[in-house]
Amino acid sequence: MPLDVFDRAPVAVLVTCGDEHRLLYTNDAFRAMFGDRPIGAPVREGLRDVLGQDVLAVFDEVRETGETARLDEVRVTVDRSGGPRERLFRMSLSKIPLQGGESGLLAAVQEVTEQVSAARRLHLMEKEWLRLQRRYQSMVWADAHMVWVTGPHGESREVSQGWQRLTGQTTEESLGHGWLDALHPEDRVPARDSWDKATGDGLSLYEQIYRVRTRDGTYRHIRFRAVPVYENGAVTEWVGASTDVEQEWQEDRRRRLLDRAAAAATDITNLEEMCQAFAGVIVPELADSCHVYLLPESSGGLPHAPIVTERIASAVREGLPRLPTRRKEYHTVDGALVRAVRRRRPVKLSYPPGRPSFSCPEAVRTWMAEIGSHSLALLPIVVEGEVAAVVTTGVCGDRPPIPCGDVQLMREMLDHAHDAVSKALRFRRTQRVALALQHSLLAEPPHVPGLELAARYQASPTAAEIGGDWYDAFPLPCGAVKLVIGDVAGHDLGAAVCMSQVRNMLRALAVDRDGSPGDVLWRLNRALETLNGESTATCVLARLERDGDGLWRLAYSVAGHPPPLLVTGGGEGRFLQGAGNPLLGLYHDQPWISAVEPLPPHSTLLLYTDGLIERRGEDLGDGLERLRRCAEPLAREPLGRFCDELLTGMPVTGEDDVAMIALRVPAAGRYEGVAS
Repeated sequence: MPLDVFDRAPVAVLVTCGDEHRLLYTNDAFRAMFGDRPIGAPVREGLRDVLGQDVLAVFDEVRETGETARLDEVRVTVDRSGGPRERLFRMSLSKIPLQGGESGLLAAVQEVTEQVSAARRLHLMEKEWLRLQRRYQSMVWADAHMVWVTGPHGESREVSQGWQRLTGQTTEESLGHGWLDALHPEDRVPARDSWDKATGDGLSLYEQIYRVRTRDGTYRHIRFRAVPVYENGAVTEWVGASTDVEQEWQEDRRRRLLDRAAAAATDITNLEEMCQAFAGVIVPELADSCHVYLLPESSGGLPHAPIVTERIASAVREGLPRLPTRRKEYHTVDGALVRAVRRRRPVKLSYPPGRPSFSCPEAVRTWMAEIGSHSLALLPIVVEGEVAAVVTTGVCGDRPPIPCGDVQLMREMLDHAHDAVSKALRFRRTQRVALALQHSLLAEPPHVPGLELAARYQASPTAAEIGGDWYDAFPLPCGAVKLVIGDVAGHDLGAAVCMSQVRNMLRALAVDRDGSPGDVLWRLNRALETLNGESTATCVLARLERDGDGLWRLAYSVAGHPPPLLVTGGGEGRFLQGAGNPLLGLYHDQPWISAVEPLPPHSTLLLYTDGLIERRGEDLGDGLERLRRCAEPLAREPLGRFCDELLTGMPVTGEDDVAMIALRVPAAGRYEGVAS
């Protein structure tokens, strides 16, 4: 048979002869697959890069037996334009007669790489499908008690026995939209709306968590998951399953609330703002109302004594009336708050709606009756071994009493914020001490015949109401009057204490000997070296007395302080800048200077601190000019109103305290004055 009949065959063909299987012929398809091979060479040599020993063994077997053999997946590494790649081939070997009475072997080779890969992929897909099918069957079996089918808008069509066991609903009660009755009242409208939205938006997965009422009347969080079933492009039903996720939900809420409580304590330093933020975390997540009461420092003293508290924070659920803050309340020994303070641990109380079974302030009792309060939980805050505050939380209406787990969570929230709250409480107590000290030194000016005196003090709301600003006025035995305005650097207890020391030393030095204001300030500066050596202060010391003609004159000295302002009765103002000296607290061995100014009849002298004129980023001269323009039109106003109008008319920043003391000389011929 002529071999050239295979030249155009669509499969690769090779022919061998002899026991060594010498290559006799290859067609075009074979050469395209494996390249040119040497004719006459044994296949073990000419095709050693293609045929493995197992395939060559089949060559020998077919020649000996004469039976046709088929190899389905022969792995061959083929080097083509893309580089060496392993391919799969199917080979059929059969014995054929050759010319001259010899016999040979004919091999037909066909590449089947893609077919085999496709078959394998199909096989794997079948296995994966079976695995998913078994998994789905297992899942449905495991969750069979919560599998359900609804219509396109959530109307129940098939409800499992598991839903009935969970909720106590009968089949008839749960069909249609009856299953919504088992949800928490606040979740029913959102649940119905979510089904409509899911259908309208064409969701591929519906997933929501709702509170479901169980047989025993409690609520548990249940996750609802469903997938739509389409017919002709429209959703005809939803197939879903529900899972109890109460524990997961509680843990997630716990982490979220602890993070929020910690953030409130981290970002805020003011005690009232911190407590208000904490109350906002509790309401409405854990309770319908939350109030924080600050206790006096001696609240843990007498075991049977009532307690007067200050309500510093208040938060209520939307729609409920709010109790006002910054109110003092009297709590008797048989009240819930006093009980929590004495026990130093949380107290839980339940009572008929609106009718507390314990003593409480009348305003609180009226409020509890109005909202229908029926449960309270009170948590004391202990700082340095003493109850410093009490957090009271309450619920009303259909909300169940606060569970023990939520009380424990609130305790954890307080623990997370404890360091910040403790620091804020300590700061507040320090603030009260400093404020009391400061106010004790800011007495009303004395009554001085022939002069009008008025003083004002406005604490900074942003500097915790503690500062080193002070004013003073006192008569001398000789009939002269001393006026002082000063400012010690800082806004803390240390500044207030230093202010009291400077104020008292200045009084003593001013009375000790009859020296000029500059001489008194020089001696005060030397005396400050006996203090901590780090404090600095500014000050104006003025001495007023009559001259030989009975007119008032002013001797003054300024230590790093804004200059006094003198406004005539005609409304012309100017600053007295003739006696400038360094700051108090800085070493200065030169004599301190003083200056003397006559005070015209009906003129006004104003001493003030820098909080009245300074603004961040502004030149001090602009603030002084603004003060002059504001004061001049007030020249004929009563002295008290003169001061008040300056406080309200000047655009103070609130970043610093403001102190001022003003003096007005009466018109000629007047000798008596009144303190304002």
